[in-house]
Amino acid sequence: MLHKEGKATILITLLVLFGLNAGVTLLLPQQIIIQQIVMGISIILLIIVLQFFRNPPIKATLGENLVVSPADGKVVVIEEVEEPEYFKGKRLQVSVFMSPFNVHVNRNPIGGLVSYFKYHPGKYLVAWHPKSSTENERTTTVIKNKAGIEVLFRQIAGALAKRIVWYVKEGQHVGQTGEMGFIKFGSRVDIFLPIGTKINVELNQKVKGGVTVLAEI
Repeated sequence: MLHKEGKATILITLLVLFGLNAGVTLLLPQQIIIQQIVMGISIILLIIVLQFFRNPPIKATLGENLVVSPADGKVVVIEEVEEPEYFKGKRLQVSVFMSPFNVHVNRNPIGGLVSYFKYHPGKYLVAWHPKSSTENERTTTVIKNKAGIEVLFRQIAGALAKRIVWYVKEGQHVGQTGEMGFIKFGSRVDIFLPIGTKINVELNQKVKGGVTVLAEI
Protein backbone atom coordinates (compact mmCIF):
# COMPACT_ATOMS: atom_id res chain seq x y z
CA MET A 1 0.00 0.00 0.00
CA LEU A 2 1.30 3.47 -0.91
CA HIS A 3 0.76 6.58 1.19
CA LYS A 4 -1.35 9.42 -0.19
CA GLU A 5 1.54 11.87 0.32
CA GLY A 6 3.45 10.07 -2.43
CA LYS A 7 0.94 10.46 -5.25
CA ALA A 8 2.36 13.66 -6.76
CA THR A 9 6.00 12.61 -6.29
CA ILE A 10 5.42 9.18 -7.84
CA LEU A 11 3.56 10.68 -10.81
CA ILE A 12 6.32 13.23 -11.45
CA THR A 13 8.96 10.50 -11.15
CA LEU A 14 7.14 8.32 -13.68
CA LEU A 15 6.79 11.19 -16.16
CA VAL A 16 10.45 12.20 -15.85
CA LEU A 17 11.73 8.63 -16.21
CA PHE A 18 9.41 7.95 -19.15
CA GLY A 19 10.62 11.12 -20.87
CA LEU A 20 14.25 10.26 -20.19
CA ASN A 21 13.96 6.75 -21.60
CA ALA A 22 11.96 7.94 -24.62
CA GLY A 23 14.57 10.61 -25.31
CA VAL A 24 17.46 8.15 -25.10
CA THR A 25 15.65 5.75 -27.46
CA LEU A 26 14.95 8.49 -30.03
CA LEU A 27 18.39 10.12 -29.88
CA LEU A 28 20.43 6.92 -29.65
CA PRO A 29 18.40 4.29 -31.52
CA GLN A 30 21.44 2.09 -32.17
CA GLN A 31 22.86 2.23 -28.65
CA ILE A 32 20.99 -0.71 -27.12
CA ILE A 33 23.42 -1.07 -24.21
CA ILE A 34 23.01 2.59 -23.23
CA GLN A 35 19.23 2.25 -23.47
CA GLN A 36 19.33 -0.78 -21.19
CA ILE A 37 21.57 1.00 -18.66
CA VAL A 38 19.24 4.00 -18.53
CA MET A 39 16.24 1.71 -18.22
CA GLY A 40 17.91 -0.21 -15.37
CA ILE A 41 18.78 2.97 -13.49
CA SER A 42 15.24 4.26 -14.01
CA ILE A 43 13.74 1.09 -12.53
CA ILE A 44 16.02 1.32 -9.49
CA LEU A 45 15.08 4.97 -8.92
CA LEU A 46 11.37 4.18 -9.22
CA ILE A 47 11.68 1.33 -6.72
CA ILE A 48 13.43 3.65 -4.25
CA VAL A 49 10.66 6.24 -4.54
CA LEU A 50 7.93 3.60 -4.21
CA GLN A 51 9.49 2.02 -1.12
CA PHE A 52 9.88 5.43 0.50
CA PHE A 53 6.13 6.07 0.28
CA ARG A 54 5.04 2.60 1.32
CA ASN A 55 2.43 2.41 4.06
CA PRO A 56 2.11 -1.21 5.16
CA PRO A 57 -0.65 -2.24 7.58
CA ILE A 58 0.37 -2.61 11.22
CA LYS A 59 -0.93 -4.50 14.22
CA ALA A 60 -1.24 -1.50 16.52
CA THR A 61 -0.32 -1.63 20.22
CA LEU A 62 -2.90 0.14 22.38
CA GLY A 63 -3.02 1.00 26.08
CA GLU A 64 -3.93 4.00 28.21
CA ASN A 65 -0.64 3.78 30.11
CA LEU A 66 1.51 3.02 27.06
CA VAL A 67 3.49 5.41 24.87
CA VAL A 68 4.06 3.80 21.49
CA SER A 69 6.66 4.88 18.98
CA PRO A 70 5.39 7.62 16.65
CA ALA A 71 7.73 6.50 13.86
CA ASP A 72 9.76 3.65 12.42
CA GLY A 73 13.49 4.02 12.96
CA LYS A 74 16.24 3.77 15.55
CA VAL A 75 16.37 5.18 19.09
CA VAL A 76 19.21 7.72 19.12
CA VAL A 77 18.52 9.70 22.32
CA ILE A 78 17.35 8.75 25.82
CA GLU A 79 18.13 11.51 28.29
CA GLU A 80 16.77 14.01 30.79
CA VAL A 81 16.54 17.47 29.21
CA GLU A 82 15.00 20.91 29.68
CA GLU A 83 11.91 21.33 27.45
CA PRO A 84 11.62 25.11 26.93
CA GLU A 85 8.63 25.51 24.61
CA TYR A 86 5.64 24.05 26.43
CA PHE A 87 6.53 22.37 29.74
CA LYS A 88 9.38 24.78 30.54
CA GLY A 89 10.92 22.18 32.80
CA LYS A 90 12.69 18.84 32.97
CA ARG A 91 11.44 15.96 30.85
CA LEU A 92 12.70 12.60 29.59
CA GLN A 93 13.47 12.81 25.89
CA VAL A 94 13.38 9.78 23.58
CA SER A 95 14.33 10.43 19.95
CA VAL A 96 13.72 8.16 16.97
CA PHE A 97 15.84 8.71 13.84
CA MET A 98 14.15 7.89 10.54
CA SER A 99 16.44 6.92 7.67
CA PRO A 100 15.32 7.33 4.03
CA PHE A 101 14.60 3.58 4.03
CA ASN A 102 12.13 3.63 6.92
CA VAL A 103 8.35 3.96 6.63
CA HIS A 104 7.76 7.69 7.10
CA VAL A 105 4.22 7.73 8.47
CA ASN A 106 4.05 9.45 11.88
CA ARG A 107 1.54 8.22 14.48
CA ASN A 108 0.05 9.50 17.73
CA PRO A 109 2.03 7.96 20.63
CA ILE A 110 -1.00 8.22 22.93
CA GLY A 111 -4.68 8.96 22.46
CA GLY A 112 -6.51 11.97 23.84
CA LEU A 113 -6.92 15.71 23.37
CA VAL A 114 -4.43 17.74 21.35
CA SER A 115 -3.84 20.43 23.98
CA TYR A 116 -1.14 22.26 22.00
CA PHE A 117 0.11 22.41 18.43
CA LYS A 118 2.56 24.73 16.69
CA TYR A 119 4.50 24.72 13.44
CA HIS A 120 7.99 26.25 13.48
CA PRO A 121 9.81 27.19 10.26
CA GLY A 122 13.56 26.76 10.56
CA LYS A 123 16.83 25.35 9.31
CA TYR A 124 17.66 21.94 7.81
CA LEU A 125 20.56 20.75 9.95
CA VAL A 126 21.30 17.02 9.86
CA ALA A 127 18.82 15.20 12.08
CA TRP A 128 21.45 14.09 14.61
CA HIS A 129 22.75 17.64 15.15
CA PRO A 130 22.29 18.67 18.84
CA LYS A 131 20.44 21.86 17.81
CA SER A 132 18.13 20.26 15.24
CA SER A 133 15.39 19.85 17.89
CA THR A 134 15.25 23.62 18.49
CA GLU A 135 16.49 25.20 15.23
CA ASN A 136 15.20 22.99 12.39
CA GLU A 137 11.81 23.19 10.75
CA ARG A 138 9.53 21.27 13.08
CA THR A 139 6.09 20.81 14.58
CA THR A 140 5.30 20.50 18.28
CA THR A 141 2.25 18.49 19.35
CA VAL A 142 1.06 17.84 22.90
CA ILE A 143 -1.58 15.21 23.63
CA LYS A 144 -3.32 14.87 26.99
CA ASN A 145 -4.75 11.44 27.84
CA LYS A 146 -7.78 10.66 30.01
CA ALA A 147 -5.62 10.62 33.15
CA GLY A 148 -4.46 14.17 32.43
CA ILE A 149 -0.90 13.14 31.51
CA GLU A 150 0.60 15.13 28.65
CA VAL A 151 3.11 13.81 26.13
CA LEU A 152 4.89 16.18 23.74
CA PHE A 153 6.40 15.07 20.47
CA ARG A 154 8.11 16.87 17.61
CA GLN A 155 8.39 16.12 13.92
CA ILE A 156 11.82 17.48 12.94
CA ALA A 157 13.02 18.07 9.39
CA GLY A 158 16.60 17.17 8.48
CA ALA A 159 19.12 17.84 5.74
CA LEU A 160 17.10 15.74 3.26
CA ALA A 161 13.61 16.22 4.70
CA LYS A 162 12.22 19.35 3.08
CA ARG A 163 8.58 18.88 3.87
CA ILE A 164 6.71 18.10 7.06
CA VAL A 165 3.02 17.20 6.80
CA TRP A 166 0.63 17.07 9.76
CA TYR A 167 -3.04 16.13 10.15
CA VAL A 168 -3.74 17.27 13.72
CA LYS A 169 -4.85 20.58 15.19
CA GLU A 170 -5.24 22.02 18.66
CA GLY A 171 -8.49 20.99 20.34
CA GLN A 172 -8.86 17.81 18.31
CA HIS A 173 -9.39 14.39 19.91
CA VAL A 174 -7.08 11.78 18.38
CA GLY A 175 -6.74 8.02 18.64
CA GLN A 176 -3.60 6.29 19.77
CA THR A 177 -1.47 5.09 16.78
CA GLY A 178 -3.66 7.06 14.34
CA GLU A 179 -1.79 8.84 11.55
CA MET A 180 -0.77 12.35 12.59
CA GLY A 181 1.58 13.24 9.74
CA PHE A 182 4.42 12.40 7.39
CA ILE A 183 8.03 13.57 6.96
CA LYS A 184 9.51 13.24 3.49
CA PHE A 185 12.99 11.77 3.00
CA GLY A 186 14.18 11.01 6.48
CA SER A 187 14.48 12.90 9.75
CA ARG A 188 13.56 12.28 13.38
CA VAL A 189 10.82 12.50 15.99
CA ASP A 190 11.44 13.60 19.59
CA ILE A 191 9.13 12.48 22.41
CA PHE A 192 9.11 14.26 25.80
CA LEU A 193 7.81 12.31 28.80
CA PRO A 194 7.29 13.07 32.51
CA ILE A 195 10.30 12.54 34.76
CA GLY A 196 10.09 9.09 36.32
CA THR A 197 8.47 7.51 33.28
CA LYS A 198 9.49 3.89 32.76
CA ILE A 199 11.43 3.67 29.49
CA ASN A 200 11.05 0.34 27.66
CA VAL A 201 13.63 0.81 24.90
CA GLU A 202 17.41 1.16 24.66
CA LEU A 203 19.76 3.29 22.59
CA ASN A 204 20.22 2.03 19.01
CA GLN A 205 17.15 -0.19 19.29
CA LYS A 206 15.06 -0.38 16.13
CA VAL A 207 11.42 0.54 16.70
CA LYS A 208 8.23 0.36 14.66
CA GLY A 209 5.69 3.17 14.57
CA GLY A 210 2.41 2.35 16.26
CA VAL A 211 3.75 -0.98 17.49
CA THR A 212 6.83 -0.66 19.72
CA VAL A 213 6.14 0.52 23.29
CA LEU A 214 8.63 3.27 24.13
CA ALA A 215 7.48 3.88 27.69
CA GLU A 216 4.83 3.38 30.36
CA ILE A 217 3.21 6.44 32.00
